[in-house]
Amino acid sequence: MKITKVRARVFEWKGHTVTPTPHFCSNAMDELWDKGDSMGTFRFHGWTTVEIETDTGLVGLGNVALAPRIAKAIIDQYLAPLVIGQDPFDYEYLWQRMYRSTHAWGRKGIGMAAISGVDIAIWDLMGKAVNQPVFKLLGGRTKEKIPCYASKLYRTDLKSMQEEAQSYLDQGFKAMKMRFGYGPKDGPEGMRANLDSVAAVREVIGEDIDLMLECYMGWNLEYAKRMLPKLERFQPRWLEEPVIADDIDGYAELNQLTSIPISGGEHEFTHYGFRQLLEKRAVSVIQYDTNRVGGITAARKINAIAESFSVPVIPHAGQMHNYHLTMSTLASPMSEFFPVHDVEIGNELFYYLFEGDPEPVNGFLDLDDDTPGLGLSLNERYFDQFTIIE
Repeated sequence: MKITKVRARVFEWKGHTVTPTPHFCSNAMDELWDKGDSMGTFRFHGWTTVEIETDTGLVGLGNVALAPRIAKAIIDQYLAPLVIGQDPFDYEYLWQRMYRSTHAWGRKGIGMAAISGVDIAIWDLMGKAVNQPVFKLLGGRTKEKIPCYASKLYRTDLKSMQEEAQSYLDQGFKAMKMRFGYGPKDGPEGMRANLDSVAAVREVIGEDIDLMLECYMGWNLEYAKRMLPKLERFQPRWLEEPVIADDIDGYAELNQLTSIPISGGEHEFTHYGFRQLLEKRAVSVIQYDTNRVGGITAARKINAIAESFSVPVIPHAGQMHNYHLTMSTLASPMSEFFPVHDVEIGNELFYYLFEGDPEPVNGFLDLDDDTPGLGLSLNERYFDQFTIIE
């Protein structure tokens, strides 16, 4: 079997979107003096799909969610020529070929995300070729079902947050994640608003439900050190991305400072990047995203390293490429799940662009043992809601 064609398409959403609200979610832009929607640069209302065709007629499907137009250009110009004519089962060779040939500019960020999209499509293709789900190729079923947590609870008014939290309880979730809306420039009043929002959610869910707290790089080291002691009474399962991704020493300091586990890795890349995080004891929970970190080929290596450090891997954003990895390793105890919702940040686009993702039942997801590959296909029902760039 040989790869004959690589097709990258950009799908840009032109349908209904939720209007941004102030203090919706803290983020890395918050420390700057700026006007308008600080989350604007972190909203991704487009997606790149990658379809890899072979001389047998099989097609593998991958995806990239970051900077989709740039990702498409990288795939078309640099990556497709490296894999066309090759055997997809030589996946390690192909990954190394893409990684090393783009090393001067592609080893982190959008270059690695583009590699991820191609790599995911290759794994989907391999699963289809042997008529097995991808998780069977990765080690098989390590858990009967995958526990998952509801991941939304952006900062709105407290009553709405409480009602949303109750809705997840009613659906059977035993864990959920909320976002902070305020950071260092908001002063003591913002700090109090952050604490009030956590207290409001805890009031609804009680002490027996795991609550995760998300900063999305919106704090700095000094602010986080002030907040952590105040948050300990709420017993969060983790505090996510308190500082910008490059401040690894800041992560390490915070992780040793508090009883609250510090999590991160959504903006880190390849097993080399995660080895550094682990060796510095910078995170207690790893949160790579397979369609950013280097694809399945890179993610499985990170899982193996993390297992040796006894650090759990809970991939960012849910989605099928992450679920197959979670199912196949003991390093991953659970998954993130973004509830189906109107398009807001952009994670929701996955449900408009693809079909086949499992729905949680009482807080658990399952994968089909008899569906080959990733089990995803393009959802053409919503194509008219996108501008499609070939």
